[in-house]
Amino acid sequence: MPRTNMRGMRNVSKVSKKEKLHSVKRLLWYVFKYYPWQFAIVLICIIMSSATGVIGSYFLGTVFVNDYFTPALPAKNYTPKPFDEAGFSRALLILAGIYIAGIICGYVYNYLMSVIGQGVQKRIRDELYNHMQELPISYFDKRTHGDIMSIYTNDVDSLREMLSRALPMMSMALMSMSACLLMMLVTDLLLTGVVVLFAILIIFLSKYLAQMSAKNFIAQQIELGKINGYIEEMTNGQKVVKVFNYEKRNIQGFDQHNETLYNYAVKANRFANILMPTVNQLGNLQYVLIALIGGLAIVSGVKGVSLLGIHTIEIGTIITFLLYSKSFTQPIGQVSQQANTVALALAGATRIFQVIDEKEETDDGYVELCNAEPDENGNPVECLNKTGRWAWKHPHKDGTTTYAWLKGKITFDHVDFAYVPGKTVLKDISLYAEPGQKVAFVGPTGAGKTTITNLINRFYDIEDGKIRYDDININKIKKSDLRRSLGMVLQDTKLFTGTVKENIRFGNLNATDEEIYKAATLANADTFIRNLPHGYDTILENGGASLSQGQRQLIAIARAAVSDPPVMILDEATSSIDSRTEALVQKGMDAIMKGRTVFVIAHRLSTIKNADVIMVLDQGRIIERGNHEQLLAQKGKYYQLYTGNAIQEEQD
Repeated sequence: MPRTNMRGMRNVSKVSKKEKLHSVKRLLWYVFKYYPWQFAIVLICIIMSSATGVIGSYFLGTVFVNDYFTPALPAKNYTPKPFDEAGFSRALLILAGIYIAGIICGYVYNYLMSVIGQGVQKRIRDELYNHMQELPISYFDKRTHGDIMSIYTNDVDSLREMLSRALPMMSMALMSMSACLLMMLVTDLLLTGVVVLFAILIIFLSKYLAQMSAKNFIAQQIELGKINGYIEEMTNGQKVVKVFNYEKRNIQGFDQHNETLYNYAVKANRFANILMPTVNQLGNLQYVLIALIGGLAIVSGVKGVSLLGIHTIEIGTIITFLLYSKSFTQPIGQVSQQANTVALALAGATRIFQVIDEKEETDDGYVELCNAEPDENGNPVECLNKTGRWAWKHPHKDGTTTYAWLKGKITFDHVDFAYVPGKTVLKDISLYAEPGQKVAFVGPTGAGKTTITNLINRFYDIEDGKIRYDDININKIKKSDLRRSLGMVLQDTKLFTGTVKENIRFGNLNATDEEIYKAATLANADTFIRNLPHGYDTILENGGASLSQGQRQLIAIARAAVSDPPVMILDEATSSIDSRTEALVQKGMDAIMKGRTVFVIAHRLSTIKNADVIMVLDQGRIIERGNHEQLLAQKGKYYQLYTGNAIQEEQD
């Protein structure tokens, strides 16, 4: 099935408020479930830290200035009070204690939120990866690897940023604003009105700038996933790029993505960067206005009004109010600025939860593989010991269990299949492969050859008909047990970072070193492996880039051989091997295929002349079947393919 690009994914910038709220609830569920007491401590520390800020402002203005440092005002016949050194010392110690408590609370809640943020990030990453292992192959066929990697990196990291920094900062800001508003109301209503008017202006301005910034930040995140996918695709295809002199077009394509990303990033940061300077300047204007109104009130002797009643406005009162006003308006800009981080994180969370909510690969099978040994009649019975002989364990509705030897008989009975509903790829496919038979599929590209082998593995489920394995409907067999009984060598070889030995053992994690050497010898890979710098312990990196394509394929064949399956699927397994290497491999392949049911897809028809039966496919149908001689005698499609292929091989 062809891959599609990111356009197939839903645009997270158009996610509804309901979905965003759902994402918030799910994130909070992680916090409350795994870190309940840590989060409770965080809330307590935030409240205490906010309270220390408010109380500290009160001490600095009302207590220190009014009680200890108020200057004489001759016009008001003011008589200064005698300086109380003991009282001043006590107040100073109390103020120091308040700020120390605030510092400790700030450290504690920031530390715990870092723990919570990293912990939630780890758990989501674990859940995301574990869930992704259960997704069907079709999910990965529809998405680029770069976009999937962007979810693991950019989106998951944006959640950590929100939990460890944005949410604590916003919580602290909102708590401080609430406390400051309360203290301002009990200090002076007129001055509070001035602050509230400026706050409303700042809120509307911040909301506009934050919305514009958030919209572009989300678009930036989406474009970042696209550019990652483009880079990953072009990096993997560097040989093709260079062979076809595609470098300039490649650069142009990257420049287009990069230019789009640049434009979104500039717009996002433009609005984000002017937010705080604008808020600060409005705050400074408010600061001056309050000082002016307060100063005039003191000079004129006007009384102030608060929730506590009428009071005399003093210098300390004005200083305290100035501190409150700054503590009230400044967090508005911080909240608006962090709103971008929250919006970005929620967009990322939506993408993450879309993956987690993807339907897992269904498996309603109940027939299992088990080690078995024969009874006196040669029939299999379950045995817990490692006998090396496998059988199907088939439980029945009446509570009984029967056992049948694993033989490798595959039957297709009038099978129809479509990747996309309404667009049938395989039509009325019927075939059978007896244990030990070699069945080959030939036909033009897109005829459905690889699709048939994918159905045997149940990478996809059929629409109609039945596929049986040893006369058991494969839908009844657990997928893990079904795939354990199958070996597969693909045209696109995939090696993993690790030693050669580890890559071969991938086919059977319980294989001994001797079994690995035997499998490599069988695949004619032993000689070149032993000539590597460290033999079987040579580290392969970057998909085995230091090896030739043929050598990588030989290791893949050895990996399939070590699994020792009764059914082997070879999907153009020798297509990337040169003729000389193929001659060496063919002998090993014959040994590997001996006694097994083998399905072969080959572009070199000379390699399948000895197949027991050859199926010729065209447009999803089997149009010819028979052995090599029978099909040549028919002088049909196979005859045309074979004679044309033979001429091509001679030219090669």
